[in-house]
Amino acid sequence: MQIGVPKEIKTDEFRVALTPAGARMLREDGHTVFVQKTAGQGSGFPDEQYVAAGATMVDSAADIFAKADLVIKVKEPQAAEIKLLRKNQILFTYFHLAASRELTEGCLKAGIHAVAYETIENAAGRLPLLTPMSEIAGKIAIQAGARFLESQRGGRGVLLGGVPGVAPADVLVIGGGVSGTHSAMVAAGMGARVTIMDISLDRLRYLNDVLPANVTTRFFDPLALEECLTRADLVIGAVLIPGDKAPKLIRREQLRLMKKGAVIVDICIDQGGCCETSKATTHSDPVYVVDDIVHYCVANMPGAVGKTSTQALCNATLPYARELAKLGLASFLSQSKGHALSLNLSEGFITYAPVARVFPDLPAKAK
Repeated sequence: MQIGVPKEIKTDEFRVALTPAGARMLREDGHTVFVQKTAGQGSGFPDEQYVAAGATMVDSAADIFAKADLVIKVKEPQAAEIKLLRKNQILFTYFHLAASRELTEGCLKAGIHAVAYETIENAAGRLPLLTPMSEIAGKIAIQAGARFLESQRGGRGVLLGGVPGVAPADVLVIGGGVSGTHSAMVAAGMGARVTIMDISLDRLRYLNDVLPANVTTRFFDPLALEECLTRADLVIGAVLIPGDKAPKLIRREQLRLMKKGAVIVDICIDQGGCCETSKATTHSDPVYVVDDIVHYCVANMPGAVGKTSTQALCNATLPYARELAKLGLASFLSQSKGHALSLNLSEGFITYAPVARVFPDLPAKAK
């Protein structure tokens, strides 16, 4: 198969979808691998390493999309890339289609097969290609929150861990999944007082067992949320409904319950965000203020640590990419129900039910 890896063009995105080691393995599998020049530079992989691995370097994204039957990316295709897509081309990447009608319509019109990292499930029903980036996003969320709590950045001037004689910050984590758990771990490790909320009692029992003593678990309901918002210096939104839009759990009027200069980090902004006032930002312009509350809503948080994120992502995606290239799309999807769930769009139709529910007026063949 002809496999292409373009350079990511989303703002402040430093990851690449394939390491030189991955390129070598795909070449050894018998495939031709095209990589756009400087695609790996932001992750610490120079062109020479791809050449040594057997990849063919090409000058432009247009060359990649023109040559490749299978295109492997990190982020959803941007407007300039959508114009380059070809009918029946397989695009393997993060899509988060439910958050963007424009993206969904563009990919439908192109007639591609959209195989989404974020909806592949393993035998245990988990999301193996979303997990590594969720882990990183959860950790970065606390770093970012701590930074923007600083006075000169518009925050309350609060140190997460406090000092002897001065109380630590209060951190509220909404969602006890992978991102939320890692946020709670890092915040607790820095000495903050942490509350983590979820709607699953089984998950809360698990979190109560594995997280340190300065983390309190709370069952999520609207009144409990409002109580926690009044105390919080830093709020982490870490809610996930696979493939679907994030629910709006924090309404604008509830911002008035919070302390002036408190910070909200909305990890689920890729899926639309869990705060009514959330809107996507970039690493170069990461925050804005609404009703005296600092909002950090960077849509590609793991992209800030390109080398770590690329290695973690490719460790997870490469086995699936090799399988997809070896078997072809139809056989790949037939391997398991979890494989089948990866197909979000195909030949001009939505094939993933949560996306079809968000856009009921668009053509769909979703079960």
